[in-house]
Amino acid sequence: MTDSEARIGALMRALVAEVREEWTSLDGRTCALEREFVAHARADEAARRLVSIPDVGPMTTTALRVPVDDASAFSNARDLLAWLGLVLRQHTTGGRPKLLGISKRGNAYLRGLFIHGARAALASLSKTEDSTGRWLRGLLARSHYNVVIVALAPKLARIAWATLCKGVSFERKPEMALA
Repeated sequence: MTDSEARIGALMRALVAEVREEWTSLDGRTCALEREFVAHARADEAARRLVSIPDVGPMTTTALRVPVDDASAFSNARDLLAWLGLVLRQHTTGGRPKLLGISKRGNAYLRGLFIHGARAALASLSKTEDSTGRWLRGLLARSHYNVVIVALAPKLARIAWATLCKGVSFERKPEMALA
């Protein structure tokens, strides 16, 4: 090995060590922020109720609680969905409405969190034997997987609005037996 090769090897090792040290520092900061989010979600009563919704975690909860301190500011859940950009666009001609994709106008960060939460919840919710599970299985049979995720996200956001307005935690209701 020549001197130039040894020098390059030493420089490269120093550079990799420096990048690894920076990466470790960022991991530590990320973990500290996650602990802070969890502590905030546990301290706030409304945040504890929001965490009871399937796959709505501390990150989504704190991100929703900051701008939406009082959910009654939205007259109904659809207003919250419009603010998030999770409502369907409509094109009406000749009195025949045509529903298009979601509008994607509004709070992009929160919309993304609800969509990722729906992505995480879809696997477990589609296996349940309640009305939501049946709805999701039917939708999966006739639609693309990502379309089902985007259909589930507004449902989770509606539950979040109702949870904040009514002041109750989310509880899955058992199916009533048909007599």
